[in-house]
Amino acid sequence: MLALSRRKGESLILNNNIEITVLEIRGDQIKLGIDAPREVPIYRKEVYEQIGEANKEAVQSKGLKNLKKMLEE
Repeated sequence: MLALSRRKGESLILNNNIEITVLEIRGDQIKLGIDAPREVPIYRKEVYEQIGEANKEAVQSKGLKNLKKMLEE
């Protein structure tokens, strides 16, 4: 993991086309601004993990249904 220090108003550039700017610092919370192309998905980590879990469940559920169909034939 790369750890960087940034102050309010300072930015990072990722992959030449994504800019992350520190907008506000209030106590132990910071507000970030992200400027990225529309085709780049951006999720909070907890939401990203929920999407991954939902996808796993959907695949498993669909897989079981397909297996039952095969056994019935």
